[in-house]
Amino acid sequence: MNERIACIGAGNMGRAIVGGLLRRGHPVEALRVADPLATAREALAREFGIVALADNGAAILDADVVLLAVKPQQMQAVVRPLAATLAARKPLVLSIAAGITTHALASWIGTDLPLVRAMPNTPALVGRGATGLYATPTTPAPARALAESLLGAVGIVEWVEAEALLDAVTALSGSGPAYFFLLIECLERAGTALGLAPASARRLAIETAAGASELARGAGVDPATLRVQVTSPGGTTEQALQVLNEGGFEALITAALEAARDRGQILSREFGGV
Repeated sequence: MNERIACIGAGNMGRAIVGGLLRRGHPVEALRVADPLATAREALAREFGIVALADNGAAILDADVVLLAVKPQQMQAVVRPLAATLAARKPLVLSIAAGITTHALASWIGTDLPLVRAMPNTPALVGRGATGLYATPTTPAPARALAESLLGAVGIVEWVEAEALLDAVTALSGSGPAYFFLLIECLERAGTALGLAPASARRLAIETAAGASELARGAGVDPATLRVQVTSPGGTTEQALQVLNEGGFEALITAALEAARDRGQILSREFGGV
């Protein structure tokens, strides 16, 4: 996969994808990043040895793929000036902005471009991303395959049939790493409160989370079965789970995902107007 890729935006998610692609062997000379902040450009050039530009238009001139990694509230202002260049070259346009629909993007850059929306997450930086993808009906199969290959280089991908489902993907996996980081924080603090040294509590919490994830990933059974397998009747795990259940743990997680989904819909209304 040696396609020329231009990433517009050097924030956390753009950096994660660029870094993940480089880790998987994508040629550095086939990657360009554009960002208005000099500090962001300098950091990318220093960390990855990548060409980082201030001019979005210059970055996409010879691109086969244009990755739009800008904030939703900035998207319209960023992409409208690129419309003529995009229309002339017709690259795959791959947007990772939450809440900005393909309808809105097409109204700003043209309706005859291959257009895919993606919702990745930051573990793409270490090759363990989880990305939801949606393609417009007119996006041809080769462009869909290219989008899948690109995001598949930094983790797993799941296609959704309805664009509205990307808000659910955003809530589950797009924002999901933060939920797990919070759980690790809580485990670390609780372990320290129980008398463990802070460094030990942190290491135990992180490795427990990583091990549980690997086990769930490769065990071949569902997480509920794994939970039952490690929960001995009358044992310590059962007591801990009872406290979580009595505290409304599942309902709280559901409410959190609903709040994230609803925020995506609000972003669409606020910044995806056409």
